[in-house]
Amino acid sequence: MTMTTMQTHSPGLWALAWRRLCADRVGMAALAVVAGFLLLVLLSATGMLASDWEDEVAVNYAPPTFVGADATARALAQAQLPRATPPNAFDPLAAELAELEAQVAQTHPPVEKRTTLPFGADKWGHDIVKKTVKGGETSIVVGLVAALLAVALGTLFGAVSGFYGGWVDDLFNWFYSIFTAIPAILMILTVAAVLQQKGVATIVLILGLTGWTGPYRLMRAEYIKHGAREYVMAADAIGASAWQRMFGHILPNVSHVALVQMSILVVGFIKAEVILSFLGFGVPVGTVSWGSMLNEAQNELILGKWWQLAAAAGAMALLVTSFSLFADALRDALDPKIK
Repeated sequence: MTMTTMQTHSPGLWALAWRRLCADRVGMAALAVVAGFLLLVLLSATGMLASDWEDEVAVNYAPPTFVGADATARALAQAQLPRATPPNAFDPLAAELAELEAQVAQTHPPVEKRTTLPFGADKWGHDIVKKTVKGGETSIVVGLVAALLAVALGTLFGAVSGFYGGWVDDLFNWFYSIFTAIPAILMILTVAAVLQQKGVATIVLILGLTGWTGPYRLMRAEYIKHGAREYVMAADAIGASAWQRMFGHILPNVSHVALVQMSILVVGFIKAEVILSFLGFGVPVGTVSWGSMLNEAQNELILGKWWQLAAAAGAMALLVTSFSLFADALRDALDPKIK
């Protein structure tokens, strides 16, 4: 008679965290919204979506479809259609100009611009929906990459400072105190004014190099706490180097802190990019973001054209709220004290 023994394996940290996260309906709904935005960014970056956002498909300030076209929009649509120039007997070039206009009309037939769009148009006739999707690509990429850079720097500095201690810890704490002594928005604006360059890479560097202080403080405390635990001492006893203990043994046990910090920083950096673009330190001319859309919308709002402001602010509010709810759910799911 043979007996079979069944071996059961206890779930690890990440499996338990995923179970807790799946049990949180609000967190999963927020994750679905964030994943939808990331999918839009991917489709926009590959040119499958909103690649023609710069096409002038409507009249200036075309209202949303649910509002309806007004008399001004119809008049603009009629006025923007090309008309044949009547010949002028006193102009010696009138015949040549008329012939040239006829040739242009044959090769490029006139297209009547729309008087309404699903969510309106801006002053150039660009579709607001496509512009919002393309602007989201810039803002979300800036938030994700800058948060990754800030968390990487904060984790590295915190690991070295908390593990070694002594004068190394004093040096990093002095460096940390300098950055935290200045308000964050003033530090960001100062670095932006010194660089005197516009672009997505510049914004990522500005936010990443000024946003590492929060992850540094938390990772330093975690490394001080874990540095004296038994598994780290055991690794030291078998001859593991300092870098192996820091990043091969301690880091996997504190990685949830860095992950939660990254999700929180993404929200802050998206809002910071909007502020920088609104103040003129953000993306260059020809690149659209939610911040540049809000910058344009401040003049349109005076004219009663509210749809670009509503689209950019609504998309940003939805993403920021969803990311905040997801960050809260992720922090609760990764907390080992919660069962």
